[in-house]
Amino acid sequence: MCGAELKNLPEGVQRVVAELQRLGHPHLPKMLDDAARTAQQAADALGILVGQVAKSIIFRRKSDDAAVLVVTSGDRRVDEKKVEAHVGGKIGRADAEFVKSRTGFSIGGVSPVAHATPPVTLIDQDLLRFDVVWAAAGHPHGVFPLHPTDLQRLTGAPVVDVVQAPVADASAPQAVA
Repeated sequence: MCGAELKNLPEGVQRVVAELQRLGHPHLPKMLDDAARTAQQAADALGILVGQVAKSIIFRRKSDDAAVLVVTSGDRRVDEKKVEAHVGGKIGRADAEFVKSRTGFSIGGVSPVAHATPPVTLIDQDLLRFDVVWAAAGHPHGVFPLHPTDLQRLTGAPVVDVVQAPVADASAPQAVA
C-alpha cells in the first residue's frame, strides 16, 4: 500500500497495516463493502466457510483486569473453563468500553495484532484445519488473510484447545440404529 492509500484507511486498520509490515506479513488488509461484525457476515462477504474466519474474542481476567484475547474459528464456541485453565484465573465478559480501551479496536474489528495494550493471547487449534483464514484488521470492514500458523508467529501466542466440542449439524443425515 502506498502512503496515500494508507492515509485513507481507518486509524485501526493503519495500525494493523504498520504492524503486519513490521512483522513481514505478506498480505495486507482488504476493506469490505459491508461491515463484517460477525463471523457469518465475514464469511458471506469473502465467499469462504465460516470456520475460516479467525474471530477475536476479548475476555477480562478477573484477578488483574488483563485483557485475554482468544482467536478461534468462526464456527466454534469458546469454552471459558478451558481458557481459564490456560490463563491462570477466572475470566469474565468484556464490555465494549473495556475492549476499546485495551485493544484500541471496536468490537467487530478486533485484530489479533497491533493492540493498544498487549493482551494475554490464545489461538485455538481448530484453526489449523484450514490453509487460509481471515482475521479482522482493526475495523468492522477490514480483514486480512493468513495461514493459521502465521497467527502464532505474529502474536507469539500458544496454539491450544479452548473451544467446546462441535455440535453435530441437525440438518445432516443421521444414522439409524
